[in-house]
Amino acid sequence: MSEPQIIRCPSCGATNRISEAAREKILGGLAPVCGRCKTPLAADPGPLTVTDATFSAEVERSPLPVLVDMWAPWCGPCRMIAPSLDELATEMAGRVRFAKLNVDENPATASRFNVRSIPALLVFAGGREVDRIVGVQPKSEIAKRLRRFAS
Repeated sequence: MSEPQIIRCPSCGATNRISEAAREKILGGLAPVCGRCKTPLAADPGPLTVTDATFSAEVERSPLPVLVDMWAPWCGPCRMIAPSLDELATEMAGRVRFAKLNVDENPATASRFNVRSIPALLVFAGGREVDRIVGVQPKSEIAKRLRRFAS
């Protein structure tokens, strides 16, 4: 039997344990909710897609640190780094949130944070940018830099 998955609530920050039996129910179409505030929990730990409209609510108000991948579909290096970010999102679920922002479709946020080169990985904690990684980096280096902010 596998270990329970830990999912931190994006609303109140409470830690929720999802058992193997609950995971089977999730696969059957049921969605888990936070035990404290009853907010729906993301069963998929993969990166969340954010836009100009949702950036503030999803990133700046997050109780967890957030790594935002500033990317574009035509960018080869962006596509190269995506699998590593997907793996890190699963490995660091409950400690760090991962988000993706398409800079072509959301120029206001990209401009607001002065993103001039992609891929750019912006790390937010407490609603403000605390670190920035520009260009393709090894998964181990990204994880090392995120551990400083992970709870």
